[in-house]
Amino acid sequence: MKSCFRNDAMRKVCGEAKFGDDFRFHGMVHAVPVYTEYIHAENLSLEIEDARSMPGVLSVFTWEDVPGELTAGQINQDYPIFVKDRIRSNSDVAALVVAETRMQALAAAEKVIVTADVLAAVLDPEEALKKDAPVIPEGKDSNLVNHHIVRTGDPDTALAMSSVVIEQRFETPFVEHAYLEPECAVCVPREDGGLEIYGSMQHPFSTRRFVCAYLGRPLASVVCLSHAVGGSFGGKDDTASVVCARAALAALKLNRPVKLLLKREWSMRESYKRVPYKMDYKVGFDGDGHLTGAISKTLADSGAYTSTTPWSTWRSTVQNMGPYKLENIRGEVLGVATNNVFTGAFRGFGSPQTNFAVEQIMDMAAEKLGLTPLEIRKRNALVQDSITITGQKLDNHTVSLMEVMEKTAETIDFERKYRNSSRGKGGKFYGIGMAASYRGCSVGAEAMDFCCATINIQFDGSILLDTAVFENGQGAVSAMMLICAEELGVPVESIHYQASSTASIPDGGTTVASRGTLVGGGAIKDAMSKLKPILQEILYPEIAESPDQVSFHDNRIWGTEERSLTWSEAGHQMYLSRVYPFAFGSFQAPRVSWDEENGQGNAYFSYVYSCQAVEVEVDPEKRSCRLLNVVATHDIGKAINPPMVEGQIQGGIVQGMGMALTEDFKIEEGRIKSLNFSKYKIPRMTDVPDMLTQIVENHDPLSPTGAKGIGEPAMEIIAPAIANAVAAATGERFFSLPIKLKKEIQA
Repeated sequence: MKSCFRNDAMRKVCGEAKFGDDFRFHGMVHAVPVYTEYIHAENLSLEIEDARSMPGVLSVFTWEDVPGELTAGQINQDYPIFVKDRIRSNSDVAALVVAETRMQALAAAEKVIVTADVLAAVLDPEEALKKDAPVIPEGKDSNLVNHHIVRTGDPDTALAMSSVVIEQRFETPFVEHAYLEPECAVCVPREDGGLEIYGSMQHPFSTRRFVCAYLGRPLASVVCLSHAVGGSFGGKDDTASVVCARAALAALKLNRPVKLLLKREWSMRESYKRVPYKMDYKVGFDGDGHLTGAISKTLADSGAYTSTTPWSTWRSTVQNMGPYKLENIRGEVLGVATNNVFTGAFRGFGSPQTNFAVEQIMDMAAEKLGLTPLEIRKRNALVQDSITITGQKLDNHTVSLMEVMEKTAETIDFERKYRNSSRGKGGKFYGIGMAASYRGCSVGAEAMDFCCATINIQFDGSILLDTAVFENGQGAVSAMMLICAEELGVPVESIHYQASSTASIPDGGTTVASRGTLVGGGAIKDAMSKLKPILQEILYPEIAESPDQVSFHDNRIWGTEERSLTWSEAGHQMYLSRVYPFAFGSFQAPRVSWDEENGQGNAYFSYVYSCQAVEVEVDPEKRSCRLLNVVATHDIGKAINPPMVEGQIQGGIVQGMGMALTEDFKIEEGRIKSLNFSKYKIPRMTDVPDMLTQIVENHDPLSPTGAKGIGEPAMEIIAPAIANAVAAATGERFFSLPIKLKKEIQA
């Protein structure tokens, strides 16, 4: 295996990397948000004069100070920078206090008085869909945010003729992203009247759109700069963007640098969560264990604002029955507004919830039919040229689902260990479970999908690389540098990655959907296809008889008869020839299609295939579950940086463990109670089991580098694997997360 390359490792472990809170500017002042204690209310009134008169206070900003739109958003423009008349959730911000010091701003924020007339709150999506429910979205006649459908065949008839029918409700909760770094924004006015923004933002271009919408400014007047980000997992888009916008508003009004740093309690209160699902499935099988038909209905709690709920629920629609063949299905996924904290993107983006249901259904049916979990999956698995539930023929890439399942099962000795599961007998219970998935690559038909990169050879032969892929801590920049170095045949140390900003390169789409390596690498490959001919045409007279005889390897540019140039010589020659050794490359994802009326089409241009198995030990006396061992196998096309791929898989497993067993986000009557990590339990290092990762590489022909993605596939199937293992251990099945072992489980 290749040695690991991580370009930012030394700076991070030595404490030299600069995160949002590390930025300081002369004359910088501090901002603090003011939250309301209401869940749903109207006729908002603010008393701010006492706060304004506090020592050091420069201003208290409210909706009246906003020069542009009061609301913005990814899809629907409904997310307010400050609430105006109506409060929709306990996460809403009413004002921003700015003072010379943070302590002064905190003290003054306590003096802001918020009053309003209480309205009835709706906190359950089922209640929110009733005709007499209070309507949460502004200007709408119902709380329905979106309604996606997938349907083909005749599921009613198929179910009626089935030998086994599994009918069950599954529920998944709100989940906190739990990134180490809370949201922070530092905004600096520029001499040209523009603004520079530093902050813990997932995608600087998305942040710029929010900021410019709120401030009523042209995009070109705001520059968002990238730097180290302390984790995101999808969670630093909308909330981080509005935090940046509040700091930008204050900086614009005061003409001074402004920092707005959220405390952990504020971050957990205001930031969006994983979308909670209520899933009702009715699934049929014939006597041999083949799927016959399925009807499903899923309600997704969008919370007070839309965010990306329509996109994440669309993925749940496409992958509604997991990686299995099925000709008869009627599935629907509804996003519903409530007065809860709003929900949005989180690693997995709609698939962890669906997989939690489908992968348990497969085990439940296997038990009724006398099959093992592996056997029933193999009988239903998508294979080469299979047709998915959306009518897509899988004929343009290697369909390796069977390969990853068999490799996982063989490595962990699944069949033998499954037969030895306790099923509620003995002292401590032992169980083993598995789960499989296919995950659509990149954003698919839900959004536009493209990216860009620039490569610039300097006079001394050093190489400057810039891509529209942004680093959130996942190692994307390292992967981009490795791809570039391999293409030019130089050591990776020769590649200098420019810290991208919204002024240095065009928008290449947000860091979501495990798309960074795929689309960024594709853009680099395209840039290389333009750069190399430029170099070959100018340099060949020195080393070859024709341009096509020039090649790039072993840290030199080679011609014929062992003639070659150093990169320094090449850079000098390009300069003397007055030709720019520069190229701009782009990647446009292959075309996809979607018919919203029936949920049919080629939803994604390719898929990642995955399988994970886990062994658990359940202590019925302590009501605890300990993970003993995990084997994870993923076909990701090509591993650009294999050790980092392993790290992504292991990180995804641990994050999924939390969702499955420990993370219980408490909301009582709309009021958030989980406000820090003493109350919200994420896995500890002592909870982490042995993990064996297996990388399968079937190069994808539609990816210019052969690579796909791993960030989300690693996380999306561990919770159902754990649920299946716990069922095998205890003889009882759990249909909601986190799994809470009951007192009555007896040894």
